[in-house]
Amino acid sequence: MNILVTGGAGFIGRWVVKLLLDDGNQVWIIDDLSNGSEENLKEFRNNSNLYVKIGDIKDSGLLSELFNNNFDICIHLAASIIVQESIDNPRKTFENDVIGTFNVLEEARKHNTKFVFMSTCMVYDKASMDGAISETHPTKAASPYAGAKLAGENMTQSYYHAYGLPTVILRPFNTYGPYQKATGEGGVVSIFIHKNLKGDILNIYGDGMQTRDLMYVEDCAKFVVQASYSNAVNGEILNAGLGEDITINELAGLICKDKGKIRNIKHIHPQSEIPKLLCDHSKTRKLLGWEPINSLREGISKTQYWMKKSVEK
Repeated sequence: MNILVTGGAGFIGRWVVKLLLDDGNQVWIIDDLSNGSEENLKEFRNNSNLYVKIGDIKDSGLLSELFNNNFDICIHLAASIIVQESIDNPRKTFENDVIGTFNVLEEARKHNTKFVFMSTCMVYDKASMDGAISETHPTKAASPYAGAKLAGENMTQSYYHAYGLPTVILRPFNTYGPYQKATGEGGVVSIFIHKNLKGDILNIYGDGMQTRDLMYVEDCAKFVVQASYSNAVNGEILNAGLGEDITINELAGLICKDKGKIRNIKHIHPQSEIPKLLCDHSKTRKLLGWEPINSLREGISKTQYWMKKSVEK
């Protein structure tokens, strides 16, 4: 097939592109490299089925030109993704995540291209302390990032119902692994591993009792690609996660054995913190047959190995 991946030079995008190329598809990428990197695509640059366009999804003329390639599927990963940045600069997040999404949706509608929207578990309201979160769980726009993603979800659903455009909305839980940046706030596993390798202090926001359901990136990429290929999930919202949660305190202890190198600090945005994230992916398992393969320990071990090799380079 002919497939467009917006944000394809990013962390998750890179793994999605790898799977699509492995399946023999022609893959087009548009990325402005604000979060992604051409270095992430180095492994594939000699692949004759890969086409990379450095550009911005806010440029509707550029998108119109790109969509003349008659894509079968558009996997929309491009977004501003950092919660604190969305609080500090909500306009940037709105323009990238809402207007940008609208621009891509419009082109998908004109060409009847299946539209795969990458949302986030951050759209959910907090769960009860013993409950997993399914797709019917209440949502809450606790940050401009979550608000923008919910707006993108609503636009995506409206194009499915109003125009019959094949769409699917994906809500992956916290994803980690090789090629994730070890800076900012998004990649807690990568940040902790990076700091531990350097012998630095691991800082935990708040009391560290907030939990996260952490999914290895290759499992996430398989989820995205399987949902893209399947007509059975058109019009649906799908969760993906490990199905197990861990407190941030426990996660830090798993990565760093020296308790003296772990400390709790004041939270920078407590108002948008979700105390418990635990994924119920039973709907995805039923519709796609998808299950995560990597345990948390396996995924952390693979990430540590990759980051250690990267540091040694």
